[in-house]
Amino acid sequence: MPLENRREVLVSTAVAADRLGFDGYFLPETWAYDVTIVLAEAATKTARVTLGTGILGVWNRSAATIAMAAATLASVSNGRFVLGLGASTPQLTEGLHDVPFTGPVGRMRRTLQQVRALLRGERVPLAVTTAARPLKLNVAPVPELPIYLAALGEQSVRLAGELADGWVPFMYPRSQLDSGRGRLGEGAARAGHPERLPRVCPSVPAVVAEDASRAREGAAWFVAFYLVSMGSLYRQSLARQGFAKEVESVVAANTPRFAGAVPADAEELLEELTVFGTPAEARRRLAAWHAAGAEMPILLLRPGLPAEELEFTLNALRPAATE
Repeated sequence: MPLENRREVLVSTAVAADRLGFDGYFLPETWAYDVTIVLAEAATKTARVTLGTGILGVWNRSAATIAMAAATLASVSNGRFVLGLGASTPQLTEGLHDVPFTGPVGRMRRTLQQVRALLRGERVPLAVTTAARPLKLNVAPVPELPIYLAALGEQSVRLAGELADGWVPFMYPRSQLDSGRGRLGEGAARAGHPERLPRVCPSVPAVVAEDASRAREGAAWFVAFYLVSMGSLYRQSLARQGFAKEVESVVAANTPRFAGAVPADAEELLEELTVFGTPAEARRRLAAWHAAGAEMPILLLRPGLPAEELEFTLNALRPAATE
């Protein structure tokens, strides 16, 4: 639920996900609550559902702080925690954390390797202060804790194949998942485990309504927001994958003022990037993601939904409804 800032809703949605049979509940860290603390609260109020970060930016904390949070959440949830990491965006990294967004693939590699070592109970492999005595965590190791990596570019997708247990692309066209899986395979082969690929878990905006046009409007808001308001990262990624004209159309439709609009000539972006429609239409589109190779699509819900609309969306897309 990116941009959602109602803590009680974040926690109650985790409880609803647990009750309705969803496989996991993931929280992205933006510029609101510390999601590791919110997930700890959710862990005490749920019994079955997997809890995860989707994602923590590698610039926001040190590797040791990330590892301590992951070990704590694994303990509080009785082993139901998945750590999702990613480079986030230049806008968020620089505009909130005051950290230059440089060398993101290298930063992800170093952070993931350091976190892995600490979770295994090893001393951290120092990369900057190499003259210091490396330390290890003073908690029980959790070497099997899954780490997922958000990745869009070819190098970062290969890195996910090399080092991660799951791949979490966002604003990534459904038709390109197979190509992405090929990059995962290249990374896995580079690491010496070609038979072991990460789980494919794309983040997919999801908007469901009784009125199909209202659902489309919500899906258009998602696509327009990330292409217009979150810097150039997603625009460049989609242009590389053959959607430059559609991206240009969306940008033009939201200039000079953001309107949350996706014109008809960019309709393909809605089909490629989101799940939307009436309950039946949304379930059909979600099934298309599974058919394209998404093992566990992570559904991003709109911020600020009233309780009844949130319940409607969760019920429409609950696993029993989509079987």
